[in-house]
Amino acid sequence: MSLPSNRKIVVTQRFFDDRSLAYLRAHGFAVELAPPPPGKGDGDLDMDMLRRMLEGASGWIVGHARVTRPLLEALPDLKVIARRGVGYDRVDIAAARDLGRVVTIAAGGNDASVADHTVGLMIAVGRRFRESQANMLQGDWSILSGNDLCEKTVGLVGLGRIGKNVVRRLSGFDTKILVHTRNPNPADADLQGVEFIDLPELLRRSDYVSLHAPLTPQTRFLINAAALGAMKKGAILINTARGGLVDDAALLEALRTGHLGGAGLDVFVSEDDPAYKPVTDALLALPNVVATPHAAASSHEGLARTNLVAARSIVAVLNGETPPPGTIVADGR
Repeated sequence: MSLPSNRKIVVTQRFFDDRSLAYLRAHGFAVELAPPPPGKGDGDLDMDMLRRMLEGASGWIVGHARVTRPLLEALPDLKVIARRGVGYDRVDIAAARDLGRVVTIAAGGNDASVADHTVGLMIAVGRRFRESQANMLQGDWSILSGNDLCEKTVGLVGLGRIGKNVVRRLSGFDTKILVHTRNPNPADADLQGVEFIDLPELLRRSDYVSLHAPLTPQTRFLINAAALGAMKKGAILINTARGGLVDDAALLEALRTGHLGGAGLDVFVSEDDPAYKPVTDALLALPNVVATPHAAASSHEGLARTNLVAARSIVAVLNGETPPPGTIVADGR
């Protein structure tokens, strides 16, 4: 049976929950679930496959697929692209506007999940969880001495919704929090216990540096060899934002030489640049690196929240209503 004209929504993500599915159907939309093959994400699907999946759809709930001008031009019925997440560096925003499309993000949906993950990585690397378990599996139960997060200095690069959630969580650890942001919000000046400083000073003073900035041409490789060299010896780098913020080859060298004490990584340059895969593999092999596969937002609760924000955004746009606050990043209507 054919799907209703202009009421077809395609979801190219796994873990699309029943509540969000029911929400779309209750508003008169036919939903086609098209998750990628096992071991793949929708970012691994080529343009021809995406075009076939999305033919005739008016809405698309997308994860990490590249939304390019040629793809949008090939899909004239597609009116709204809803990211189940908050980054949109893989979406051609200018093309979406030019072609009359709307692009939304799941603003506020995964903030708590990524913030939890960030603090978890700080503790896991600092207390040497990976090294301890690896030794135990070899029969070595000797105790490795790690470092507390309590009363340390934590530098946050970027202070959006996720960064602010990290600030709130760190208050329970009696940390000193330093923040560098390129776009300071006057309302943030009153955040209790937060000191706003420039990036060189943040790198010099921080025991932990955690990245929460968007990936743009200006922020690509923001943490390069010089920045890593400026960090305190033994400091720990956490990246749950975007892989391109860090020059992973320079990070590998800083870890191998012992300048840095460790790294907690959820994102990698190789996600967008396959030439960096050997660097990623080498990072994963280091005992003082705790890594996850771009999974910081993927708790059951976080996915349910982002699914529903994406669903509400699509329904609102296609029904000519106002989407949830902060969700629209491109509006070509």
